[in-house]
Amino acid sequence: MAVLRAEKIAKSFGGQKIIEGISLELEEGELVSLLGVSGGGKTTLFNVLAGLSQPDEGKVYLDGTEITGKPGQISYMLQKDLLLPYRTIVDNVALPLLVRGMKKKEARKEASRHFGQFGLEGTQRKYPAQLSGGMKQRAALLRTYLFSRRVALLDEPFSALDMLTKKGVHDWYLQVMEQIDLSTLFVTHDIDEAILLSDRIYLLTGKPGRITKELRIREPKPRAKDFSLSEAFLGYKREILQHLEARSCPQDPPGADPWPFCEK
Repeated sequence: MAVLRAEKIAKSFGGQKIIEGISLELEEGELVSLLGVSGGGKTTLFNVLAGLSQPDEGKVYLDGTEITGKPGQISYMLQKDLLLPYRTIVDNVALPLLVRGMKKKEARKEASRHFGQFGLEGTQRKYPAQLSGGMKQRAALLRTYLFSRRVALLDEPFSALDMLTKKGVHDWYLQVMEQIDLSTLFVTHDIDEAILLSDRIYLLTGKPGRITKELRIREPKPRAKDFSLSEAFLGYKREILQHLEARSCPQDPPGADPWPFCEK
């Protein structure tokens, strides 16, 4: 049984349909990417999966139990780390525990227990401004994990990082996922990132957005250091680009969107 399952999700705003007929599954321990253009409905779908928005149609299930429109069941991390600048790192990370009613001393102790595993040991009493971008993302990811320890929805969490920092965080996140038995649904518009991280990739195209292709990355993880230079990697990238190109919108003005999808 899939740990997370969505069936035929549709959502409109202001009379305009944003996503339609979206079904997907996330198996235990998987990292599955949702790849598509900015504005294509990925965040709308995540809001539905997280229970923050009620779909017009469709249902969401966690471990076989319906959670449609019920927030607080799944961890959700946005693109920005959203760490509070006036709180120490340990107090930022402990926020989900405090919200659940845990006393501050106990919440700090429980949060600190995971700092070593997340590569944050020694930062407990520091403030966000004292950390690098990569370390702030680690703290935000730990806070996300403490909110719910089964499934994480990550909405372009590494997009603000430079290439070398991003590579290090990628490797680290895959290791931590395996150690803590976390399943991840990951939004990105970076094709290389999706191929490098994913077990499977869903391509979200069109207006309204629909899942029009599912691609399985067959190479086992951890992948070879030179995987991004391999013929296999280039083959996946070529397949994705060809699918996206086949669904481009010739009527859109040049420069309107880097991948202006529509249904032909």
